Amino acid sequence: MSFTYRGLQTTLERHIVTEEEVQQHIQRLIAENPRVEAITDRAAQLGDEVILDYAGFCDGEQFAGGTAEKQSLTLGSGMFIPGFEEQLVGAAIGEEVSVLVTFPTEYHAPNLAGKAAEFKCRIHEIRLSTPHQADDTFAKEFAKCDTFQEFHDKLATSMQDFADYRGEMDLQDRLLKMAVETFEFTPDDAQVEREMDEQMDIMRTQLAQQGLDMAMYCRFMNTTEAQIREDNRANAVSNLRTQAAIEQIVVLENLVAEEEEINQAVALVARQNNMTLEQLKPYYNAEFESQIISHVVTSKVMKLIRDNAVITEI
Repeated sequence: MSFTYRGLQTTLERHIVTEEEVQQHIQRLIAENPRVEAITDRAAQLGDEVILDYAGFCDGEQFAGGTAEKQSLTLGSGMFIPGFEEQLVGAAIGEEVSVLVTFPTEYHAPNLAGKAAEFKCRIHEIRLSTPHQADDTFAKEFAKCDTFQEFHDKLATSMQDFADYRGEMDLQDRLLKMAVETFEFTPDDAQVEREMDEQMDIMRTQLAQQGLDMAMYCRFMNTTEAQIREDNRANAVSNLRTQAAIEQIVVLENLVAEEEEINQAVALVARQNNMTLEQLKPYYNAEFESQIISHVVTSKVMKLIRDNAVITEI
């Protein structure tokens, strides 16, 4: 099989965003962004959001995990144990309230299950959330648009742009996979093992960012680290084949990362991380530069494949 990356044929299925989709998105934005009003002239009611401190005591002793400061709680939401929220109804800002409850018998903490407890609470704020209307006021407050029609039109355009972007990225991904399928290359066992090790390291980093470790994740997913690693074998082989194919195209087409292209890529990384170029400088080492160059040439490879493909748009 010869390596084929020019003249590939496939389809681009372009999704046209409908008015119904735009309206659904608008309603979701309205629901997720209510108008929040600070209440200062009355006590808390069901449906209000209160900002409170609380400390829990059981058998006269404060227990771990039962303390919080400036906690947000919507009264009537059922987020706290039964009976807690109802006892805050009628509380005023600055008031200290003693909430008496009994933990459910099936409570997740065995030392508290079925026991009576007292929570000493202090109310800092009372807020009332009311839904916006689909009108000019919402457009001004939420989107900084003068009219609702302007907001609608900008949203519709943004949604179509995003749909087109996703369609294009899917197309380029499919074209690259088609090219790789024609590339005769099989990584050796050592390469595959190293790639699997790198994938596991990436996974550990991602878990750490969520406050988890591999052991916790394995317990939650009822699996083992060894099984996760083995499950990644096929993906590791695919990654190596793809990278080798890209490197071959780079050589065949004499593709290089120009200085201006590298600078643009670095500037994009800075913007994506809300940093200035000056703030990014301490991270700009040989490894970082290598990753930037790899990204630039990979993008050029995908553009070359895309520009030379025969695309039927649907």
